[in-house]
Amino acid sequence: MAPERTLAFIGCGNMGSAILSGLLDATRSTTDSNGNASAKISRYIVSTKSAASAQRLRDEFREDDCRVSIKHMHNLLAMQEADIVLLACKPYLAEEVLSEPGVREALAGKLVVSIMAGKTPEAIEKYIYGDSPADTIDSKAIIVRAMPNVAARLRQSMTIVEIHNSLSSDLTDTLTWIFEQIGKVKFLATDLFDIGSMLVGSSIAVLTVPLDGILDGCVAEGIRRADALEMAAQNLIGMAGLLREGVHPAILRESISSPRGCTIQGLLTVEKEGVRGACAQAMINGARHLKEIP
Repeated sequence: MAPERTLAFIGCGNMGSAILSGLLDATRSTTDSNGNASAKISRYIVSTKSAASAQRLRDEFREDDCRVSIKHMHNLLAMQEADIVLLACKPYLAEEVLSEPGVREALAGKLVVSIMAGKTPEAIEKYIYGDSPADTIDSKAIIVRAMPNVAARLRQSMTIVEIHNSLSSDLTDTLTWIFEQIGKVKFLATDLFDIGSMLVGSSIAVLTVPLDGILDGCVAEGIRRADALEMAAQNLIGMAGLLREGVHPAILRESISSPRGCTIQGLLTVEKEGVRGACAQAMINGARHLKEIP
């Protein structure tokens, strides 16, 4: 039987609540081949910055109150009681949260997973330990970066996790399990983590801009926006399925571009307007910005 562990959420905004929702949904009936509970996390603690956020989460997760403890401004207590800590607060709050007296002791030897954009493990260590590093390897927190996306709520996230050579196989399995409950997981080297974060975390937002343009064009030609959105959503699901099967985007475009057809006219238009270059630059600019965040 898997050991029971407690996962603490320090901050639980849109992304944190999406992850928590996905985990709770995934583990309501998780059993192994012998009928024993196989979930690697059995209890959840949430610490929020505001009382309003805490109440909102209590309302949202009322059905799971036996497994979820939601606290307001009890970051240290949550860290002390947890086996694994998920840093899901706003990046600008990181120093305030992690420099609180008692945090370094509360996190000693524990796995700390950060989903704070732009905060490196080195920066997080600095907040926790200041100029007095941990005395021994056992008293030092194990800090790993991860980046899921908002589809975690639907258990359809693509999560990237930074490779950490010091992770034990048990902790690696647990970390993988956590994010597999909300979608797919891929481990990336440190130098690829920022661009990977843009791809999995931000490209969904970037892609809504051309999607809105497509919808506008359909509305201009007479289709109701709600109908256009319904059809476009199914198209995206179908395209995702083809890409997962290994169909290259260029091959996909070519396969539906008939001579003198409407598809090639549409493709020529977006290429002329520089859509490809704009999308590429959006990813590059975002990744560079992450590197510049103090």
